[in-house]
Amino acid sequence: MTDQSNSPTAALPATKRILVVDDDRVLRESLVRAFAKRGFDSHGASCFDEAVAAVAEHRPELAVIDLRMQGPNGLDLVRHLAEHHSDIKTVVLTGYGSIATALEAVRLGAVNYLPKPADIQEILAAFDPSASPDASEQSLPAPSLARAEWEHINRVLADCDGNISEAARRLGLHRRSLQRKLQKRPPKT
Repeated sequence: MTDQSNSPTAALPATKRILVVDDDRVLRESLVRAFAKRGFDSHGASCFDEAVAAVAEHRPELAVIDLRMQGPNGLDLVRHLAEHHSDIKTVVLTGYGSIATALEAVRLGAVNYLPKPADIQEILAAFDPSASPDASEQSLPAPSLARAEWEHINRVLADCDGNISEAARRLGLHRRSLQRKLQKRPPKT
């Protein structure tokens, strides 16, 4: 038995079952192992259909859901779980974070939303934000205009499955202008 008195898992019993849904196999498996080391009965799924089957089989109490995946996305899974398994607490984890998708995830039923990379302690703390001593003082910093533009461009590009010509058309930009913007590093928030 591990000592949990000074960790975010102290508020979460070690017998909790957790499901990690991410299409990145390496990240998914490392999170499953990390949760298992902390006493969780942890399982992984790579897509919406696998996640629905895993929920039926393992009955998790917690779920960490990636926003972007093949087929229905993470928001679709959050909506499905809220409608059919409202007892499962969900945290959305994504590398394509934006204020709009964070608000949508919470509106659909997620208890929190974290940008990648997030470590295991941050994920566990996200399941119970009220357990944080300064939770009432926390607020999301407003992203810079450049950061908001970067997020929007990447969201449109992802919606176009990486097709730069189609993304440029949707954004009202010349293809070369979009390519130049994408070659730059993401701006700080």
